[in-house]
Amino acid sequence: MRSCAPARHPEPPARDAALSRRMFPALREIREVYLDSASTTQKPESVIAAVTAYHSARTANAGRGTYSWATSLTREIDGVRDRMAAFIGAQPDEVVFTGGSTAGFHAVALSWGLTTLREGDEILYSPRDHASNVYPWVQLRQLLAGFGRTIHLVPYRVNGLGEADVEDIAAKVSPRTRLITVSHLHHVFGALTTLEELRGRIDPSIALCFDCSQSGGHLPVDVGDLDADFAIFAGHKMFGTPGTGVLYCRRRRHPELSPFLPGGNSGVFLDDSGLRAGPMPQRMEGGTPNIPGILALGAALEVLEDLGPDAIRTHNLALTQRLITGLRPITGLDFLPGPAHAPCETGYGIASFTLNGISANDLGFVLGELGFLVRAGAHCVPSNNEPGDEDSVRVSTHIYNTFDEIDRFTRSVATIAEEVSS
Repeated sequence: MRSCAPARHPEPPARDAALSRRMFPALREIREVYLDSASTTQKPESVIAAVTAYHSARTANAGRGTYSWATSLTREIDGVRDRMAAFIGAQPDEVVFTGGSTAGFHAVALSWGLTTLREGDEILYSPRDHASNVYPWVQLRQLLAGFGRTIHLVPYRVNGLGEADVEDIAAKVSPRTRLITVSHLHHVFGALTTLEELRGRIDPSIALCFDCSQSGGHLPVDVGDLDADFAIFAGHKMFGTPGTGVLYCRRRRHPELSPFLPGGNSGVFLDDSGLRAGPMPQRMEGGTPNIPGILALGAALEVLEDLGPDAIRTHNLALTQRLITGLRPITGLDFLPGPAHAPCETGYGIASFTLNGISANDLGFVLGELGFLVRAGAHCVPSNNEPGDEDSVRVSTHIYNTFDEIDRFTRSVATIAEEVSS
């Protein structure tokens, strides 16, 4: 359990939300209240401008030509890599650009797992995590089985607070455990897991993989503090564009990584013995990169640095607690695991619930008709899960949301609850 925040109910101390909102064109002068930032964040003006500028002036490929348009793009992309590395406490050669978080997990599975794992090796995972942190390992197991090699996926529990149960993980670690993968910030429960309680209790050679799709851009993330070997980020959930992500690969794992997408400009060399891996991170980046997406990520990082990850975290904590306080008295409303069940005030902008008498999808539709844009359904949690992972309504906030919006939302849910119970 993370350390608790002091008990308080202040107005969010981050910069004025109305000022922040003006940075996001889609939120200007609209009736709707956007409460689905865990699905994707709104895009600042500078991010949109970065995409437009690439397509409207000096469009070229990066890392290929020697003329100024191409070389300037190469420098810009290198700059974004440097900026991302500094943002997460990494070195530039540890930052790999991907097509998104799903692509990042598959890169780990195929570049590291496919060639590193041996007969009988084990991966510890949570079947209640996002499908992107479950299906790649299942596919890896199937691929290796096709080559006559058996690996085992060992599930661990999630506790009532929505965190990975570190005691259950510790009990299931064996001499054959090679990887533990975990959601840093859970996409449904809104609970933070760092695995810090396992330090000194497990073999340090075990690789730790963190899904930072929800935490990146929502709170400070330092891969060194996490002791991560791999960490995956989704660009579109940190003010960037869809189709862009980042995979952090710790330097100590570089010798274990085979080329992920060998092809043009991939840092792979062909000799008499076949393909030979080149330097990182090019080894993992074959093909033409998503140049406008990477440039947009650079603009997004600049916005995040300006706002301040600590300020965003504090803002979301205040909004989460206001949401829980407003929803708790509603008869028939049940919270899923997460900050509503914590013994003290915590929260990172995500909370999920169900309401008796109406399905989550119907409730989400009604709320949408009232102007509240929330996520409803199974939230990409794999099927065949344990009881308690039924469809729910998820509310997720960001810097552009206000106390007034949360108060209007909770009043609307209360009204709906009265109507379905009558």
